[in-house]
Amino acid sequence: MKSAVPDHVGDPVDQSRIRTLPNALTMLRLLLVPVFAALLVSHGGHDSNSRLAAALVFTIAAGTDLIDGELARRRHQVTTFGKIADPIADKALTGTALLLLSWLGDLPWWITLLIITRELAVTLLRFRVIHLGVIPASRGGKAKTSCQIVAIVLYLIPLAHVLQPLRLFAIAVALVLTLATGIDYAMRAARLRRESTKSPVTGQVKSS
Repeated sequence: MKSAVPDHVGDPVDQSRIRTLPNALTMLRLLLVPVFAALLVSHGGHDSNSRLAAALVFTIAAGTDLIDGELARRRHQVTTFGKIADPIADKALTGTALLLLSWLGDLPWWITLLIITRELAVTLLRFRVIHLGVIPASRGGKAKTSCQIVAIVLYLIPLAHVLQPLRLFAIAVALVLTLATGIDYAMRAARLRRESTKSPVTGQVKSS
């Protein structure tokens, strides 16, 4: 897949402080995960009002992911804490949503396990090559994240019969992009390892 904007996780970090607005937004996303989970499973997990509230909290939490990274770069507040906490918050939010949706019987378990396995594998691979160089973020990675969020929101909204065709389409696209970008990331990471043996580069890697 073609790469888009260079991945800014390799930007210089501000080691002097942790209390920044971008980090606060990342922590807010983490704190909203248990709130979202509690709303989703309340009243047996199928109460319309609770599902709508859970969908709203999930959307707000997912929205902070679009803001914190951009703010960190614009305000020159990229920190080591943010680099570590941001992907953890992302995986915690989407992983919790997928697991609970499967637990409630709304989403097949094989889809949830496939997506989570890919995310964990890429995260582990990222830490394996993080010292070698920067892998540019791909359009596919950004599209994958967006599709996962859209699909989850559609599954959260309590309009099963009306939204079912759209849900199936969204989760199918998200699944295809999840697997395709995972393979693409693995190939680029392998290429980076080969190139590093010829011309070592210092940097860091992040995947979407």
